[in-house]
Amino acid sequence: MKAIQFKTFGTPDVLALVDLPTPAPAPGSALVRVKSASVNPSDVKNVSGHFDHTVPPRVPGRDFSGVVTAGPNDWIGAEVWGTGGDIGFTRDGTHAEFIEIPVEALVRKPASLTHAQAASIGVNFVVGWLGTVDYAQLAEGETIAVIGVSGGVGGAVTQIAKARGARVIGIGREAPAAESPAARLIDVFVPMDADTAQRVRELTGGAGADVVYDAVGGVAFELALGLARHRGRVVEISATGKRRVEFDLIDFYHNETQLLGADSAKLGVAEAAPIMRALAEAFDAGRFVAPVVAAHYPLERAREAYEAVAAGTQGRVVIDIG
Repeated sequence: MKAIQFKTFGTPDVLALVDLPTPAPAPGSALVRVKSASVNPSDVKNVSGHFDHTVPPRVPGRDFSGVVTAGPNDWIGAEVWGTGGDIGFTRDGTHAEFIEIPVEALVRKPASLTHAQAASIGVNFVVGWLGTVDYAQLAEGETIAVIGVSGGVGGAVTQIAKARGARVIGIGREAPAAESPAARLIDVFVPMDADTAQRVRELTGGAGADVVYDAVGGVAFELALGLARHRGRVVEISATGKRRVEFDLIDFYHNETQLLGADSAKLGVAEAAPIMRALAEAFDAGRFVAPVVAAHYPLERAREAYEAVAAGTQGRVVIDIG
């Protein structure tokens, strides 16, 4: 099979198109012909050596959509999708013509989505669901402030929050692209500047947001804490700009803020399957819509796809393989 592989860490230049043996699925596993796979910022970081547990040579890639070609008889020919913090890191990933995954990781792709659309969902919606639904337990009628609303995770959180009946205040350096789902769904956009906290307080009657989902982290961490109402929940998933942060501990405990970290990489492809099933139901029911796919690349141009993501392309980048 054709695959993209890196043998040393570095920039996307280290990626090479190679011929590898097609996996022969072991008992309890299935073989999926990958039709489309997206490129996430975490894939670029993986190739760069950001993750200590990745051992090259490795085929990268987390998100996928494809068709089962070997495994349990009742799954043969089924269109499936998935994502995981193990594939592409501790086991070969999705930027290849085939991938072997555990049978318990098999989840039927939403019929309403193309393979390219389905491949653009995984990481962003799983970490969005993990922080918003599982950890912060956002409830109907609550207000959530989404920092980094114009990004992939911010857009996913916006859709999840609106489907749960919440009010969404979008925050970012720039507003979401006009054609994106987030642009249509947010209740109000607040620029990320010196007046952000005051503006959010005004929009919430002086109380602050029930939940703050900070998809930026690092440089936005203190702002995130300052947006939370008394006993509000703050979700952190990143550390853009700086890893170590400072904040007023007295203000933090007086506000009785709950600080939550959400890391989708801790969920292997099998562990992420229950969330993918819930997402599939929501997409087919029309509660969610696919994000904008900004660019498509064939497998042989995967290096260019990585370069586009590294450069900050707005919208999802997909490798079409099938």
